[in-house]
Amino acid sequence: MAVFPSTAAAEAEGRIRKPRTRAGRDDATRGPNSRTQKAAYVFIAPIGLGFLVFYIWPMIQTFGYSFTDFGPFGGNTWIGGDNYARVLQDVTVWRAIGNTLLYGAIGLVTLPLSIAVAALLNRRGLRGVGVYRALYFIPFVTLPVAVGLVWNWLYNGNFGLLNEVLSWFGMSRHFWASDPSSALWAIGLVAVWQSVGYYLIIFIAGIKGIPQDYYEAAELDGAGPVRRFFTITLPLLSPSIFFAAVICVINSLQMFDLIYVMMSPTNPALGSTQSVVSLFYQWAFQQNNQGAAAALAFLLMLLTAALTFLQFRLQKRWVHYA
Repeated sequence: MAVFPSTAAAEAEGRIRKPRTRAGRDDATRGPNSRTQKAAYVFIAPIGLGFLVFYIWPMIQTFGYSFTDFGPFGGNTWIGGDNYARVLQDVTVWRAIGNTLLYGAIGLVTLPLSIAVAALLNRRGLRGVGVYRALYFIPFVTLPVAVGLVWNWLYNGNFGLLNEVLSWFGMSRHFWASDPSSALWAIGLVAVWQSVGYYLIIFIAGIKGIPQDYYEAAELDGAGPVRRFFTITLPLLSPSIFFAAVICVINSLQMFDLIYVMMSPTNPALGSTQSVVSLFYQWAFQQNNQGAAAALAFLLMLLTAALTFLQFRLQKRWVHYA
């Protein structure tokens, strides 16, 4: 009588194999479709390549130039950390950093203004909402050069519209963009006016994403519009506020266009309005000291990264995700 080994023993000895279907493999060896992976890499490649060429490589190159005496005709003489020592010891740099942080603080005023306008435009029964949104958004898509020129005329101390209106109330004329005590605030006001439309779109989208059931329940409980705004809209809008705050700070630290257009080289208020980016432009393209300018740019990048990291750390305390 023949004795056959058990099925378990046969499997252990490899004499019996598990059947496989034509559709696929075992669960342990089943993975993503390689053709799908290749297609994904093909679609990601242009963006990834552009990011490497236009962002990562210039950043590495700028960091390398910051350790050299890179002048108008090249040279690339290695000087170590001399450029960073010069930047940190220059009084003009610290004044520009202070001005840049002040621009950032002024830029944050845009957020409550945009939130208030977004809440007003989301009222039920309001007519012409699309027209109002377009009017608020037009300054953002207008070229900064055109915006700066127009506001320079408005700020003009001799024939500016702003001084003309103030003269109706008996106030004296003032050179808003030429007085060192008011020029920075004048430029900051223009930046706020220009960017309200951008953040308005973000907050309108955030408010529309809040379920209407919350407002209906609060209204049944007797909560008025102001109470509903502070107890429902603001807490549930906090993710959009956080995103807008990060973008606002980054944009404010890169303030350059309006300063370049509204401040001429002979303007007595140029020093009191100069930002880090405008100082970088002056060093790199006017004084042809590109090595020190590269060090200044890299320090600005570190400052931007530090403030962004601080915002991400603090957002855990006040941002509420539904």
